[in-house]
Amino acid sequence: MKVTRRFSRGDRVCSRLAPWARYGFALALVASSAHADVLPASTVGGATYRLKVGQDEVIALSDGDFGLDTSQLLIAPAGVRLPMLLQSAHDGQVVTTSVNAYLVKTGGKLVLIDTGAADQLGDSLGKLGKSLAKAGIDPSKIDAVLLTHLHIDHVSGLMHGGTPTFPNATVWVDRRELAFWSDPSNAPKVDPVMRGTFDVVAKTLSPYRDKGRLKTFTGGAKVAPDIVATDTVGHTPGHTSFVLKSQGQQLVFWGDLIHVGDVQFPAPAITIRFDFDQPAAAQERNKALARAASSGTWIAGSHLAFPGMGHVKKNGDAFVWEPAGKP
Repeated sequence: MKVTRRFSRGDRVCSRLAPWARYGFALALVASSAHADVLPASTVGGATYRLKVGQDEVIALSDGDFGLDTSQLLIAPAGVRLPMLLQSAHDGQVVTTSVNAYLVKTGGKLVLIDTGAADQLGDSLGKLGKSLAKAGIDPSKIDAVLLTHLHIDHVSGLMHGGTPTFPNATVWVDRRELAFWSDPSNAPKVDPVMRGTFDVVAKTLSPYRDKGRLKTFTGGAKVAPDIVATDTVGHTPGHTSFVLKSQGQQLVFWGDLIHVGDVQFPAPAITIRFDFDQPAAAQERNKALARAASSGTWIAGSHLAFPGMGHVKKNGDAFVWEPAGKP
């Protein structure tokens, strides 16, 4: 497989930290599927990346990136030396973290997976609209939006200037996920930094609900042509990954199974403070890594360096990420 060109926004050091303070605390923030064809990257900018999966096309869309302070956010179990892993990857304490969304052209439909942070988390994010424009996609033409979960950096892009960004789209979310974040009495169950999520979810989803364009699913449901939802609960109460299958090829949209690849591929037991259920999140990550390594399927990760697409390989007891474009 030869990659024509690869754009990456995640290889540079980000000098700004994500301004999550408004939400509670200041973060010093080889199976047949492996033969999908990589299309030339967009000629009108560096925030899109295209991949063919069978007869379907996937376009990676950058929403930007932010600085994630590993010392405050990552949780390493006993015996795992986080500083050494960061040093081995030539990372500092603050790691540049991408926020990616994905557009799937399948069955004559335009299906968007996650929507970015909009204006909620600072000016280094909220670039999804620009990326859609560079890809030649009119937001009003999008038929469905699939949400891996309802954290602010995945759901906020549903609204722009007080109006729905995707006025003709049906928004799909796991039933348990919607129930949890729609009930403010659940606020004490989450980390203080995440409690602003309840307000953001209400504001971004209500306009779609009012127009009958908010739908729920359960794990295993077919949510769009060639796309099935699969439970990966742990990071949130209804966290979902989406599996795209076409003509014997496959790509799995992981959502937030990985936040800092440089440490979580070699040490999957490392979790992040945002995880709702730390043990479950680590378990789902381990299972997903093992499946990806054994099958050779394409993976797309919301927080892997843009475009967030690639393959997982096994290396002893650890895993290795091979991004799209690597020879």
